[in-house]
Amino acid sequence: MALEIDLAGRVALVTGGARGIGRGITEVLLEAGAAVVTCGRSPAEPPSGAEHVEADVRDPEDVARLVAAITERHGRLDVVVNNAGGAPHALVADASPRFHDKILGLNLASVLLVSQAAERVMRQQPTGGAIVNISSISATRPSPGTAAYGAAKAGVDSLTASLAQEWGPRVRVNAVDVGLVRTADTADHYGGDATVAAIEATIPAGRMADVHEVGRAVAFLASDLASYVSGATLACHGGGELPVFLHIARAGAAAAEDTTDRGES
Repeated sequence: MALEIDLAGRVALVTGGARGIGRGITEVLLEAGAAVVTCGRSPAEPPSGAEHVEADVRDPEDVARLVAAITERHGRLDVVVNNAGGAPHALVADASPRFHDKILGLNLASVLLVSQAAERVMRQQPTGGAIVNISSISATRPSPGTAAYGAAKAGVDSLTASLAQEWGPRVRVNAVDVGLVRTADTADHYGGDATVAAIEATIPAGRMADVHEVGRAVAFLASDLASYVSGATLACHGGGELPVFLHIARAGAAAAEDTTDRGES
């Protein structure tokens, strides 16, 4: 018997699900048969077949209105993917308290707000529900230039484990620690295709992820195939990042070998 991810008949909310990684997640959930609602602070065109609701996931009233609108329209809420997040580069010494507050609000507090509102619905459903939090490898290593973001994602991983303890067995809660992912903005973000290629060469998988690969990890955690998985953090990073000292050591060894080959001393 083939194992399939089947989300037919289930209703999913993907925050920030109309673009970037969120869009890839939305497309995979739709392909698996779920009815999907995306949300964002601005109007957006979600993938065909999905609905979009304008809502600020940092605002408790907006979150309550969003979840109420979904349950009124669909009668249930089975899956929540807390994907909305991100942060511009800013050194801690240069960033204002307001900046840090906004980063923590979007990347951590919103996860708590949306999850809390969703759990109130899920716990009343015979089949419960599943929450998947999109975290980052920044949660597990230093994140210079995006320190508040890294701290928030570490908080998301911790929150995931705590909510799984509090809300089981009715609601399963898991996280995906995402590594580098190719989106439409990747080349511009890193300064061009050549730089992207150099970065990809340091990843054991040899490339950045496609957004749909993240989506498939999410779909698994949302499905019955993961029925006994809760409180887990799934690494989706292609093998992780090469430690800097190894990169320098390899470059040095290659330079030394080149010098020897050319007969230099």
